[in-house]
Amino acid sequence: MSIHKKLVPAIFIIFGGTGDLNSRKIAPAIYNLFLDGLLPRDFSILATANQNLTLKEYLANIKDKLSRFSRRGSVDPKQWDLFAEHISYLEADAADLIAYEKISLHIEKHNRQWKASADVLFYLAVAPSLFPVIATNLSSTNLASDREHNRILIEKPFGNDLKTAMELNGLLSTIFHENQIYRLDHYLGKQGVQNLMTFRFADALTEQVWNRSNIQHVEISVSENLGVGQRGGYYDHSGAMRDMIQNHLLQLLCIVAMEPSLGHSSDAVRDSKVKVLKSIRKFDSDMLNKNLVRGQYSEGYEDGKKVNGYREELNVDPDSSTETFAAVKFFIDNQRWQGVPFILSTGKRMQQSASTITIQFKESLKPLFGIEQTIGQRSRLMISIQPEISVRLQIQPKHAEVGTKLNTIDIGLDRFDGKQVPEAYETLIRDAILGNQTLFMRADQIELAWETVMPILDYWKAQGNTGLINYPAGTTGPQVAPARHNEKRLAYCSESSVEHDNLQLWLHQILESCFIGHDYRPAFLRNKSVQ
Repeated sequence: MSIHKKLVPAIFIIFGGTGDLNSRKIAPAIYNLFLDGLLPRDFSILATANQNLTLKEYLANIKDKLSRFSRRGSVDPKQWDLFAEHISYLEADAADLIAYEKISLHIEKHNRQWKASADVLFYLAVAPSLFPVIATNLSSTNLASDREHNRILIEKPFGNDLKTAMELNGLLSTIFHENQIYRLDHYLGKQGVQNLMTFRFADALTEQVWNRSNIQHVEISVSENLGVGQRGGYYDHSGAMRDMIQNHLLQLLCIVAMEPSLGHSSDAVRDSKVKVLKSIRKFDSDMLNKNLVRGQYSEGYEDGKKVNGYREELNVDPDSSTETFAAVKFFIDNQRWQGVPFILSTGKRMQQSASTITIQFKESLKPLFGIEQTIGQRSRLMISIQPEISVRLQIQPKHAEVGTKLNTIDIGLDRFDGKQVPEAYETLIRDAILGNQTLFMRADQIELAWETVMPILDYWKAQGNTGLINYPAGTTGPQVAPARHNEKRLAYCSESSVEHDNLQLWLHQILESCFIGHDYRPAFLRNKSVQ
């Protein structure tokens, strides 16, 4: 473990310090950053929660959680002792102003000790209902007033619909400046997503094929083999559209579809994403009828064991119409993507857990070889985000020995070659320390994403159980979905303009150039000031 001497001192104030989010994600991420020497030399963690615990009890609990949830597994005793010296615990009610006075004293003590003004990161690892309470109390006690050093980190959900999202953004904007607000979508911190961003922007050659002339359609899929578990009460008021598509999947769509940003600033990148969201075609009645599928898992089997259907899960309405599977076909009405379907799908209790992006290229060999191809035979780029992290291109090369016969081959790339992969929260917390907001959601992104899905949510609410397809747990979901399309359902805009040899050359040049060195992210994601 080495200490990063160039970073400004940092103080983490974690609301919800005994909760699941901190135990499983935040604390392990900060610990791993500590072991990797990516925290400032001077840092402090103050965990607050409404539980009567001594510091010794709290530390024992956190140490146990690190051994279970850190990617490193077992905790080294010497490193733990060094790390634990930086942790404090405060029993506090988030609604009690006295707690905030104690937090203020904690910050002042360390600033005096370090003879510096530390960056203070208020991490709200609590239920969304407490976001307004904590933000208002931070304002009332002047803890939000230092716009240079104080930041607030909040997790999704950012509202339950467009109205509540706008209300939350409105409140936060009266207390914090936008450059102080870090809205986390943990999917954007995943290394597989960094892989996608690198591949997308690593080389100008990508621009030759990344458009409607060469791409048939795009599929973005996130499937989970688990059910709702203990989250039935929350999930029954949310559903797959709110829980996954409105945030994670739409953000992946933005990364695939966005134009190269005009600058390297965080806002330049986020501006490019906003342009994509503004270009998504609005849903009319015809699209609502044809471009949506929703489903709900019934009882089935997982690993040979019988599992409940969704309506039998704990705290779920036995007549629930909440979707556990959703698939939507979007269109982006701009010059690059006009007419190209983007099919987003997600589901629980599926056959396997996987997050993938498939770029299906148009037929490019017919002009060269005069033969017909099916969609399955065409070249396609497959980006796996989890469980494996990989980029693969299936291409149709000319078989040397058999004249014009075509043969599919896979060209794959494993970025990490067996090395440990940093967790998403490590990436995001590191960027928050550095003041880099590139991977965090801006207010207008949140509201535009809600605006995109609200017609769908309103339509499904009006439909009730009508159109809700049951699928057995442990299967691939409803048998009819926009992603299961045929050629007639796809919108061709023009013939392919890229030849196979160009596509193969593009692949090799990208694979050789885009994952070299320690920092795999494109230039606008790197923090040059601390290299």
